[in-house]
Amino acid sequence: MNQDHPSNPKVEIIGADQRSQTFVLRNEDHTLGNALRYVLIKNPDVKFCGYSIPHPSENIMNVRVETYGKPAAELFKKALLDLKDMAQFINTRFGLEVESYKAMNNETEA
Repeated sequence: MNQDHPSNPKVEIIGADQRSQTFVLRNEDHTLGNALRYVLIKNPDVKFCGYSIPHPSENIMNVRVETYGKPAAELFKKALLDLKDMAQFINTRFGLEVESYKAMNNETEA
């Protein structure tokens, strides 16, 4: 089955209570799961956050978010955007450090 098919969305939200929802992500693994859990749990509005990959043969990850009052989807989206900003900062900083190292060691690109 095509993973990008509209009937197979990248993210699915489970749970009627806006403060306690599970987000099902497709085609993701522990790399995103652990980083996302970390960013979410650092948010003081998040009461609980955890993730699981139900089975290695299933290409899904469940992220559970429970909040003190704000909608879980709002905090989930904020965590994704914060994580994106962090990754962009690290990528930029790493690039600058590589260029600095090359300049200090008289290295040029091949």
